[in-house]
Amino acid sequence: MRVFPAILVMALLVGCQSEQTVPDYGLAGYNPNANVTAKSACDARGGDYLAAGEEGLLVCFTTPRDAGKACKTSSDCESACLARSQSCAPVQPLIGCNDILDAAGRRVTQCVD
Repeated sequence: MRVFPAILVMALLVGCQSEQTVPDYGLAGYNPNANVTAKSACDARGGDYLAAGEEGLLVCFTTPRDAGKACKTSSDCESACLARSQSCAPVQPLIGCNDILDAAGRRVTQCVD
């Protein structure tokens, strides 16, 4: 008869376990829906979610409000001031190597993979 109370206590304890709040994706930090979520956020900002760089990683490209505006330094633009045309970049982020004007108006080459 001592078995019955032990089973009853175990059944009550099993019922007291808290629910897991973090979904288990099998690998710590891995989210199989990350690209879908990122694409949705990019679409909401009016961007294009495309492969870029040597690795072909997906990036959200957006058009800055000041795209094409004349500039003399990087602080004149949301993204970058292109050195050759002295205009604000038509897209952000800029991928690859681009000649831009820095905050002091100096021509520098910026490379982003």
